[in-house]
Amino acid sequence: MVFVRKVPTASGATAVQIAERVGDRDNVIEHVGSARTPAELVALLEVARARLHPGQGELELTLPAGRVGRGVITGKRCALLWQVLTGGYRELGFDAVGDDAFEQMVLARIVEPTSKADSVRVLEEIGVEHASLRTMFRSLKRCQDRGYRDTLAAACYEHASTAGDLSLVLYDVTTLYFEAEDEDDLRKVGYSKERRVDPQVLVGLLVDRGGFPLQVGCFEGNKAETATIIPIVTAFAARHSIEGMVVVADAGMLSAANLRELDEAGLRFIVGSRVTKAPIDLASHFRWHGDAFTDGQVIDTLTPRRGRNTDNDPALRAEPVWEPGEHEGSWRAVWAYSAKRAARDARTLTLQENRAKAVVAGEKAARTPRFVKTSNGARTLDEASLARARRLEGLKGYVTNIPVELMPAGEVVSSYHDLWQVEASFRMSKSDLRARPIFHHSKDAIEAHLTIVFAALAISRRLQDQTGMSIKKVVRALRPIQQITLTIGGHPHTAADPLTDAARDILTATGHDSATH
Repeated sequence: MVFVRKVPTASGATAVQIAERVGDRDNVIEHVGSARTPAELVALLEVARARLHPGQGELELTLPAGRVGRGVITGKRCALLWQVLTGGYRELGFDAVGDDAFEQMVLARIVEPTSKADSVRVLEEIGVEHASLRTMFRSLKRCQDRGYRDTLAAACYEHASTAGDLSLVLYDVTTLYFEAEDEDDLRKVGYSKERRVDPQVLVGLLVDRGGFPLQVGCFEGNKAETATIIPIVTAFAARHSIEGMVVVADAGMLSAANLRELDEAGLRFIVGSRVTKAPIDLASHFRWHGDAFTDGQVIDTLTPRRGRNTDNDPALRAEPVWEPGEHEGSWRAVWAYSAKRAARDARTLTLQENRAKAVVAGEKAARTPRFVKTSNGARTLDEASLARARRLEGLKGYVTNIPVELMPAGEVVSSYHDLWQVEASFRMSKSDLRARPIFHHSKDAIEAHLTIVFAALAISRRLQDQTGMSIKKVVRALRPIQQITLTIGGHPHTAADPLTDAARDILTATGHDSATH
């Protein structure tokens, strides 16, 4: 009987041999090679088994005299990972760009976010033939000259309109900073939630209600966030001839000009309101019911477009129902109360109160915190402001121009809560895809960088939706599974790591055939 056997060697490797059982002894017919890693062992076993099958030509069992030389691995490739990534790229229609170097930079960023120059290393490590670094940098220039972002955005719209729901879109803004000291026309020092003083740019991102990216825009770092929403949203609606779309944004976008322009453009909006507006909007409630709210209570009322509320009469117990033609000086306002939010607000206010008291008492030197007022050089606790804040614990407001007959108050609230999807996309772009810091200097290079991140984000969200796994887990599951080329006796052979359960699930979810692995 002829069979394949594995034998440990003195050096710690595992020898793979073809042997024949004669009586109670195993006579070695051929030493196929020695493996030092699990992948090498799988490859050698595959070669040895192939030699046992009839009709294999040069692999037939009749062997030339003498020992065959040790096998050498001449190539390794993360073929499965690359198959899934390129599949996602093409399924979204991004191959319409027609630029292999651009595609390689996008997919390399998903595998391992790094600089453009270091993308070459990433591609080499996963065994992908790639363009030269010079060609990649030329691709960045082509990206701007040929309008790659518009092509990608059109493909994203096509995907979202087919697979998703574009009746509601979400918008938010973030900042991307630079490892640089000097400002220019685009990179400016501006407001940073992280209190950074580096030059930065503002990035506006529009996504569907599932978080799939639709459009991205870049603005000067010192531009007001409120001034970014109108250019992106109106351009998106005009480009795709969309009517009746609902735009959802947080309170940072709340400005009289923004709401007026969205309304004039025929767009519906739901925007977070600032809690300081509650006493004006809820004047009737506070007069007739005081500070009493029940958990989950929703109050549908009005908020002034600017200045005081002239459409809501606190003398009337009932809240008015907003009508576009009747209340031209107001927008619809929905206020919701949550006991859980009230408890969280109470803890925050207590911390702020204690900090203010410590500053007033001279126990803590700091910038003047909330609830501290200064008069004639003396600091005192602003008890009136603190009391007003306590009164509004648990309230969250939403401003909209959608009539109640088209969207009930509860749906207004739930639609706004979908904003976590755009925040999740921003977190993904900043962490998983490492959109920042940016090391480019020219405006065109910065815009091209954002286009690459935009494309990588779209593919990542698509794969996450298909697999139910984060993009990090997808890459982590597929990258170790390699296809190996092994040369033995001058003949090339291929083998692959066995599929894991996670890899098999990913292939099934993304529509790839695991049998071809």
